[in-house]
Amino acid sequence: MSTVSTVNGGISFWYADQGTPHGREPLPGDATADICIVGGGYTGLWTAYYLKKAVPFLNITVLEAKFCGYGASGRNGGWLYNGIAGRDRYAKLHGHEAAVRLQQAMNETVDEVVRVAAEENIDADIHQGGVLEVAYTPAQLARLKDFHSVEIAFGETDRVLRGARETCERVNVTGAVGSTWTPHGARLHPVKLVQGLAATVEALGVTIHESTPVTEISPKHAHTPYGTVRAPYILRCTEGFTANLKGQRRTWLPMNSSMIVTEPLPRSVWDTIGWEGRETLGDMAHAYMYAQRTADDRIALGGRGVPYRFGSGTDNDGRTRPATIEALRDILVRFFPGTAGARIDHAWSGVLGVPRDWCATVALDRSTGLGWAGGYVGSGVATTNLAARTLRDLIQQDSGQSGPTDLTTLPWVGHKVRRWEPEPFRWIGVHGMYAAYRAADRRELTSSRAGTDPVAKAADRLAGRH
Repeated sequence: MSTVSTVNGGISFWYADQGTPHGREPLPGDATADICIVGGGYTGLWTAYYLKKAVPFLNITVLEAKFCGYGASGRNGGWLYNGIAGRDRYAKLHGHEAAVRLQQAMNETVDEVVRVAAEENIDADIHQGGVLEVAYTPAQLARLKDFHSVEIAFGETDRVLRGARETCERVNVTGAVGSTWTPHGARLHPVKLVQGLAATVEALGVTIHESTPVTEISPKHAHTPYGTVRAPYILRCTEGFTANLKGQRRTWLPMNSSMIVTEPLPRSVWDTIGWEGRETLGDMAHAYMYAQRTADDRIALGGRGVPYRFGSGTDNDGRTRPATIEALRDILVRFFPGTAGARIDHAWSGVLGVPRDWCATVALDRSTGLGWAGGYVGSGVATTNLAARTLRDLIQQDSGQSGPTDLTTLPWVGHKVRRWEPEPFRWIGVHGMYAAYRAADRRELTSSRAGTDPVAKAADRLAGRH
């Protein structure tokens, strides 16, 4: 497989496929609004959408540092699925039933995104094939069975456990010994969704200013180099780029994720792979992979490369180290040997937001009017939608337009978490954690033991995930 002709960076393949948008005008100077949303990704645009649909006369301004979808919303793997970061911890903090309600809300969110996309004529290549997660070592199979049982305990009774033969009949992953499938998932084209959302909210009357970096957020103020927007509510929807805001460097860690995409694969290759259901595909490795079969019959596959840049740095154009491209290619060929001769057309990277306890949150401080949502830990394509509807309800409750709702009482609302450690401890910890995960994955590949490698368990404790 050749990577000589691979486009490296340039934001993402999704933009190479769709075209980089022409930028909207930056903020022309000081301005006022009823609600100012900082960040033009999924969280910010969904929030603008639901607020404007609920209260059409609201004056809503979205401020975006580059252009809408420049960050994770335009670089992700296109997994619209029902996972949410932190559910198990919320069960410990608030009880099992509270976490079940959160999971049910996420199940429904997948359908909500599909519904709105259809209603607003946003063609984002959505295909509801569910999510298939496979195991290919004894240790992975043991984790997969435990995971499957836990998901059923959280109310996902329509989940299916499959053996080796049944798994390969769906997607012929070499060496797969089992899988779990949920219907609560869909494949999509991330940029088509984010650009469609941006156009939709503009048509509703929302003002979007691009090329307008917000440098600091304070009560009722969003400060930019071009002026300040004053509003009763300032909503921080910046996810992995939150560290760029003054005073927020240790709030959420910007974790890097990288992707590759093949050329369109011929029918002969698909005949060996299968994947006719176009499920989103993942595995049970500690340094896990995620993939989709695109609408034009490519395989887009992602995983961890360099997990973190010193000082919570974020990238610009998505350029990816050659070693990371090779590592992702190796995963692709291990899963699907028939792709060994295929060209890798594009590689890119982006950042996602990781809180210190790995729990996604949504909140509104009623005393200051400051709100935020994020920390999705890579599960943001659907979670952003639930966060946006929750922010809408919190603002309507705060402004006296409604009382508490089912969404405002979910256990992730108002959750607080301590900040990340200062450098160099942050860098050492994250790089040590992923080195341990990779080492554990290597050992599990050659072991017949069904138990999780002890090094991975130690890394989980270091990370604060358990």
